[in-house]
Amino acid sequence: MSKLGSALGKKFEENRISILTRTFELGNHTFKVRVPSVQEIESIYEYFKNPDEKEIEEIYQELSKDLIKFKDETNDSVEFKDNDIIVDGRSIREAAKNKSTIQHRIVEYIKFLIPEDGQTLEGIEYKDIEEEFPLAIQLTLVDKINEVIAPDYKESRLK
Repeated sequence: MSKLGSALGKKFEENRISILTRTFELGNHTFKVRVPSVQEIESIYEYFKNPDEKEIEEIYQELSKDLIKFKDETNDSVEFKDNDIIVDGRSIREAAKNKSTIQHRIVEYIKFLIPEDGQTLEGIEYKDIEEEFPLAIQLTLVDKINEVIAPDYKESRLK
């Protein structure tokens, strides 16, 4: 029992799980969410500062493979650089980084969902989520999860 748990008493410890659990409705389904620790949230945001370069490179290669076929063709909207391709002024490498960080956030937030029947979401990967939900639903889930774990965040962010 932690110092705080000890101070708050036995009843608190008995109800700790329900205190750290929130719910939301989406599509007539009730989702249960475990409220994460500050360290868990900080680790998600730390990924934005230090994303996985290997993963970004893999995504970059996938996004750029069709463009490379047309490298020798003259096209004013596509510029080939040493380690990037710029399409209409937008970096493919930056797009790969954005995709990596979005996918990471989606996976980590989905892990906050409480599965039924004692299952675990610890080993879940983005491809598992992508098979189940279109991107619009994935983003909605992340927004809903964020709303229940930090209900005042959206309000304070808008100020």
